[in-house]
Amino acid sequence: MPKFEWIKKVLILGSGPIEIGKAAEFDYSGSQCLKALREEGIETILVNPNVATIQTDPRLADKVYLLPVTPWYVEEVIKREKPDGILLGFGGQTALNCGVQLAKTGILDKYDVEVLGTPIKAIEKTEDRELFKQAMIKTGVPVPKSGSATSVEEATKIAKDLGYPVIVRVAYTLGGKGSGVAHSEEELREIVTRGLAQSMITQVLVEEYIGQWKEVEYEVIRDHRDNCITVCNMENLDPMGVHTGDSIVVAPSQTLTNHEYHTLRSASLKVVQSLGIVGECNIQWALHPRLGKFRVIEVNARMSRSSALASKATGYPLAYIAAKLAVGYLLPELMNRVTGVTTACFEPALDYVVVKVPRWDLRKFRGVDPHLGPQMKSIGETMAIGRNFEEAIQKAVRMLDIGRVGLVSNPDEDELEPVERIKDSLRNPTDERIFRVVKAIKMGVPIGEIHRLSGIDPWFLRKIENMVKMEKKLKSLDIGSSEAVNVIKEAKRLGFSDLQIANCVGMSEEEVRRFRREHGIIPVVKQVDTLAAEWPAHTNYLYLTYHGDESDITFDSGRRKVIVLGAGVFRIGSSVEFDWSGVHTIWSLKRQGVDETIMINYNPETVSTDYDIPEKLYFEELTVERVLDIYEKEKPEGVIVSVGGQIPNSLALKLANVGVKLLGTSSMSIDLAEDRSKFSELLDRLGIPQPKWRKLTTMEDAERFADEIGYPVLVRPSYVLSGYAMRVAWSREELREYLRLATGVSPEHPVVISKFVEDAKEVEVDGVSDGEDTLIGAIIEHVEQAGIHSGDAVMSIPPQTLSNQVIETIERYTVAIAKALGIRGPFNIQYLVKDGCVSVIECNLRASRSMPYVSKTIGFNLIDISTSVILGKTLKEMGITQIPPLRHVGVKVPNFSFMRLSGADPVL
Repeated sequence: MPKFEWIKKVLILGSGPIEIGKAAEFDYSGSQCLKALREEGIETILVNPNVATIQTDPRLADKVYLLPVTPWYVEEVIKREKPDGILLGFGGQTALNCGVQLAKTGILDKYDVEVLGTPIKAIEKTEDRELFKQAMIKTGVPVPKSGSATSVEEATKIAKDLGYPVIVRVAYTLGGKGSGVAHSEEELREIVTRGLAQSMITQVLVEEYIGQWKEVEYEVIRDHRDNCITVCNMENLDPMGVHTGDSIVVAPSQTLTNHEYHTLRSASLKVVQSLGIVGECNIQWALHPRLGKFRVIEVNARMSRSSALASKATGYPLAYIAAKLAVGYLLPELMNRVTGVTTACFEPALDYVVVKVPRWDLRKFRGVDPHLGPQMKSIGETMAIGRNFEEAIQKAVRMLDIGRVGLVSNPDEDELEPVERIKDSLRNPTDERIFRVVKAIKMGVPIGEIHRLSGIDPWFLRKIENMVKMEKKLKSLDIGSSEAVNVIKEAKRLGFSDLQIANCVGMSEEEVRRFRREHGIIPVVKQVDTLAAEWPAHTNYLYLTYHGDESDITFDSGRRKVIVLGAGVFRIGSSVEFDWSGVHTIWSLKRQGVDETIMINYNPETVSTDYDIPEKLYFEELTVERVLDIYEKEKPEGVIVSVGGQIPNSLALKLANVGVKLLGTSSMSIDLAEDRSKFSELLDRLGIPQPKWRKLTTMEDAERFADEIGYPVLVRPSYVLSGYAMRVAWSREELREYLRLATGVSPEHPVVISKFVEDAKEVEVDGVSDGEDTLIGAIIEHVEQAGIHSGDAVMSIPPQTLSNQVIETIERYTVAIAKALGIRGPFNIQYLVKDGCVSVIECNLRASRSMPYVSKTIGFNLIDISTSVILGKTLKEMGITQIPPLRHVGVKVPNFSFMRLSGADPVL
């Protein structure tokens, strides 16, 4: 049947600010939803205060309200807009909770607004722990032994009956917020007290702890006529007890028997049908590793982090299809947009392996507990595609951008360490556990014992052992021997990078690449087609592998092509704002006549890795090796590195040195700005003030200089994002500690020490330059004093307390710096202002995290302008020389997640 014709206008609730457990996956799902509704001619109203998101751009929704997603504000929007329906499933827990409150208080009935998709009763059954338990028992689906509690006393009584340890789960929360494992009554009281405070209905579930069982997830989609399919099943490498957001996840499942797979599939369909879900949902199962027993843990009746992963893993656009189902379509009526010949009622089949690895930034916080549990702590994730588990996980580890060359062959693996400490780290997981597994194997700990301690299935452990054995084989390899070619080929098929191989065989990375090419060891390009090549695919959703003899696609060198490097994994300091820049660059390139826009990125949460944003999406690593592989196959006009944050920026000089043509600002200019010493020398030549500084390479020189200028001093390494390893030292002891941290980050670049200016104001400029003329997008004033990182500061546009003289000085310095650096594209400069004097902190020759905020505040898209400049236009040709004065004020406020990081010091 066609869509419900009575739906003319729909209100969509967004997810609000990003925090741990809630990242860009909801920007992706919301954007897909808006795209699906626009195709139907339905007017869309979006409520979401997150200015950095793509969905809050005017090109997707008809109207955007940058307002809090709370009942009071949403009621005001409903009163004004009078929508026919409301969608709650595309904004995470924030939207779901708000929608339930709107329904319970009668606001939706009052204004005759229909909940589209999964009905409120079904949502309540999935979110209220007691209602869910009773619904599953009624359906005949086994659940863990448990009891719901609304007070600490009730919880302690339930735990006493169950026996310790127990796990506490909190109702109506996201990312395991407030949850925890209690081994005693004292721990239970602490966890329950916290959990009750964080639950919308003041309820927790106290549940038996089944910590060594496997955790398996199924993504299921259903329409209102009970057509239902499973889109993807995923297996957590870590057993129950570690939140799925903090676990390594593999799709499809690798260790389930055929019977186990189909048992859980049938049970998943049964659960979804019994609850009356309409659209997409995620079901989490606990599976006994030997006996085949299973328990349902929870159902998320909305788009989730796992939904985004499943969409990218299969190529099946879950959010897009869910939006169509919400307005009345049936699964058999919707086409699979990848194949173009099958319907959305076909279950995807995978002929490859997908591995997701979380990224943590726990080391950025003093005192934080690194142990993992049922409350999520990771800030981002990578997704890699390979033809086997080894290839995929090695890619995924490199994608983390934490200095690891892969899962194996890292220097710390061979350092001596007590076996008991290794065993303890397997038993009590931290963010380093997968690397501890590698070390345990190298130290001779039997696979069976590693399994017993960690709960990780022996199948995965043997695969990791395969990589350890290959590393050993490479280290003993004579590169001139007859077996060398086959060994290198085998290593590449196990996911070893050129750098990994080089480290093992004693060659340089360039020499390994040359050896590979001389012997025909070259990767091929494969398509993600959702149906394991059973039907021809019409998409260009791609990955590279060494398993295969020919590529699935042809490379037309006659077309105009541009490669854009994405932001990669999210971490503190790099999030959805860089995805915004990447997507707008792709859109702008298309408008300006580029035939093939090519995105390289590997973040499953993002809009930029949606297969229908660029003409070609390479779900691949952002390394010199992989970018060069793609560059040589595609032969593009050039590569844009200035819109994806620090990862692409750090690659600029290396890519240019191997012959890659960079579009926009040159690699030499980028290096001049990123190298603290070179940039400081440039400022001296221009006569622009800066805090006293000195380049240094030894501890003794650093101490002498700090004594000379006086404490406090700022320690600044080069080529870092979000102030990583940048510290203010107030004493000689702190200086020594921070220098050890800084030189470990970027040893090939000197560290600069400068005088830290106290009681100063920090000001930023976002702009675009064409090499001659410069457009200042905005001067941004920080509310806090200098010393608080810009990503943690409250910001105002236009500035509220700066004098006209200071503003004119900032404008003059900005123009001079932009011209001296020869900037052709976006940039960001940070200034200090004290007693009317202006000095420069740093300059970034790339899009900044504040660029979406600036663009939406001033009404000019700086990335659109930057892309035109990058392609060769001048600001004068575009008729853009300055931004008109603003008649309003835009304030950006950061959001923090300290509540999830036990022991973390919240001082900024």
